Amino acid sequence: MAPLLFSGLFTDAEAIRDSIAAFIIFCLASSATYVLNDYKDVDSDRRHPVKSKTRPLASGEVDLQKARVIMAVLYSTVILSALIYPKVVAVVVAYLLLNIAYTIYLKHQPVLDIFTIATGFVLRVYAGAVSLHIPLSSWMFITTLSLALYLAAIKRRQELVKSGASARQVLESYSLNLIDKYAEMSATCALLFYSLYVISDKPDMVYTIPFVLFGLYRYWYIVEMKDSGESPTDALFSDPLLQVTILGWISTCFYSLAR
Repeated sequence: MAPLLFSGLFTDAEAIRDSIAAFIIFCLASSATYVLNDYKDVDSDRRHPVKSKTRPLASGEVDLQKARVIMAVLYSTVILSALIYPKVVAVVVAYLLLNIAYTIYLKHQPVLDIFTIATGFVLRVYAGAVSLHIPLSSWMFITTLSLALYLAAIKRRQELVKSGASARQVLESYSLNLIDKYAEMSATCALLFYSLYVISDKPDMVYTIPFVLFGLYRYWYIVEMKDSGESPTDALFSDPLLQVTILGWISTCFYSLAR
């Protein structure tokens, strides 16, 4: 939904409709990807102390036959969406193919695994721009990539801290010090590129920069002191101050862009 916000088209009913449609299609695609990943990893997840209880297939909450049906329905719905939004679905198909490669091979390759996760977020933003028939800003591209690399690195860091190299094969190739360097560099780049974007293209949004800076500081505090961050979503929902920060950033963006 970021292109809808930063393009200033959030008051246009047709643009809102198309952005929501792209959002829903991507939700279906990402859901299919999660089911496929859990389906392939079900045996190893059943041996994992946490995943064996929290993942539907590993815990037995959903059986494998139902998982295959769910995948078929999700993939079919995404493909049928091409009849209405062909260009958006083309981006989504690229996302699906990337994640199939991730499930089969890329998630076992150090560095490539982090960049694959981050690329998925960039494709989400790109699909939002395609749905509005506008080009994806170079600043938005590099900022999204940097922020996604930061979140992906933190995810790997927390997996390594909590479960060690046994959590997943690729963690054997990482050290805590190395992943911390990845995270620090990515967070710095995200802040730098976002600030340059705002100052050069959207000067009215300069007051959103402190929210971004505070959000990065707060998130890192949650990771270090509250031992969270393996799931960015869980970290967000567990910290009211981080929620207020994001709401403040969104509100300031709307106010600055609507003037």
